[in-house]
Amino acid sequence: MTELQSFGLRLAEPGSPHGGVASRRGGAGPSDHKAVTVDGHTIMVPVHTSSAWNSPFVAQAPDAQGRSALTRNAIPIASISFPKAPRFYELQTQDGVPYSHIATLHGSDVLATTVLQTCIRYQSRTKTCQFCAIGQSLAAGRTIAHKTPQQLAEVALAAVRLDGVKHMVMTTGTPPTPDRGAEVLVESARAIRAAVDIPIQAQCEPPDTDAWFDRMREAGIDTLGMHLEAVSPAVRERIMPGKASVPIARYLESFGAAVRVFGRGQVSTYILAGLGDSREDILAMCETLLALGVYPFVVPFVPISGTPLEDHPAPSPGFMRSVLEPLGAMVSAADLRSSDIKAGCGKCGACSSLSVYER
Repeated sequence: MTELQSFGLRLAEPGSPHGGVASRRGGAGPSDHKAVTVDGHTIMVPVHTSSAWNSPFVAQAPDAQGRSALTRNAIPIASISFPKAPRFYELQTQDGVPYSHIATLHGSDVLATTVLQTCIRYQSRTKTCQFCAIGQSLAAGRTIAHKTPQQLAEVALAAVRLDGVKHMVMTTGTPPTPDRGAEVLVESARAIRAAVDIPIQAQCEPPDTDAWFDRMREAGIDTLGMHLEAVSPAVRERIMPGKASVPIARYLESFGAAVRVFGRGQVSTYILAGLGDSREDILAMCETLLALGVYPFVVPFVPISGTPLEDHPAPSPGFMRSVLEPLGAMVSAADLRSSDIKAGCGKCGACSSLSVYER
């Protein structure tokens, strides 16, 4: 799994459907990926990146049961499958917007949405996060700029009823307001939880006041993600100069305050391995986060086409193992395993093989 996520996957017949959920190009969250199930574990694997085009891994055309032979350098090594396309994708909202423009299926049972598909960081070339493709899906007409609470509630209800979705992730582009997106997440969560009982993770930058954490919890948000992405100041300033204006010290303060509201293990952060942080820097930050009760979700960086980092190499499997093996032991020792998270990226685990190392 670690090697698949570093090298990516080639489809033997790229022009024909391989079944399952359609791969995503651009947008927020895991992009240029396809969901693949290996040994009962669903992971997001790059299929549209330059590394994937040269990957030693190839998925052969699926059989009648939807299973595909996975080969490495033409040698069969495993049987894989692709999660089925959800039925809720066939519907549209009462105001005529396709459900797939409101929220998408991640992994095999997670509903994900970007409430605001615009971001103050993305609008400026000098401030943008260089790995981010949040504007691509909007420009391509595959989503809308602002999903209303009513639209999100409608789609969440359908996804649970039709496809058995287990939990939901709501992220957002950062608006030009001090709350940094917390307010729209609160409004959205209230509407969703009024319509359907589904655990929700919200994701945003640290808001201006810690009082937002109580408001989020009261609105029905179960877990919170505030994503560092990179852990050393020099890398943060180089890769995401706008987001780096919120210093790591503020993140750590916010993590502590959020854990007091949501509980140990119910606050998490995304760390992209391969952007320039050393193994030692990543593990040192993870040690600090675990001491605070924060789950450090370390994932391999995936270069997305059309971004300034599209030619930046993905981290090697060796580098990922050197981080994930000790981190898995650290997470287990801190009793903050992914299986205990109520909702969100860490619970889903599809963008990293970290959960496998926890065992």
